[in-house]
Amino acid sequence: MKTLLSLLALALTLLIPAAARAEQAQKFGDVEIHYNALPTTDLTPEIARGYKITRSKDRGLLTLSILKKNSMGANYPVTADVKVKAITIYSQLVNIDMREVKEGNAIYYLGEYWVKPPDTLKFTISVKPEGAAQPYSFDYTQSFY
Repeated sequence: MKTLLSLLALALTLLIPAAARAEQAQKFGDVEIHYNALPTTDLTPEIARGYKITRSKDRGLLTLSILKKNSMGANYPVTADVKVKAITIYSQLVNIDMREVKEGNAIYYLGEYWVKPPDTLKFTISVKPEGAAQPYSFDYTQSFY
């Protein structure tokens, strides 16, 4: 499983051009939330199987990771209460159940959802890192073709 998690992280990193990766994060003080949404068909069958993700042209995957700066300024992953919903261009509400995945020190949140391309989803993401007084919320829009 450890190898599969590493492969997923690598695969997701390779799928996003360098310029786009820089734009795929929100900062809230000492907390950074990295996110990406993609069709599950972008995953290899092995990675999808390892994470129990359904590969389909009608399925999407949202990935999140939450990082916090320590006193030395280095980022480290933290657990969080993560809530996500999305609205399609047809005004349909999509609730996305996020599940936590831990590998060593890495912590990821994965959520699958139905999407019927062509469509554009507006995700509303709420993240309350462990120990935080309040959640951080932001919107993210992704088109699927």
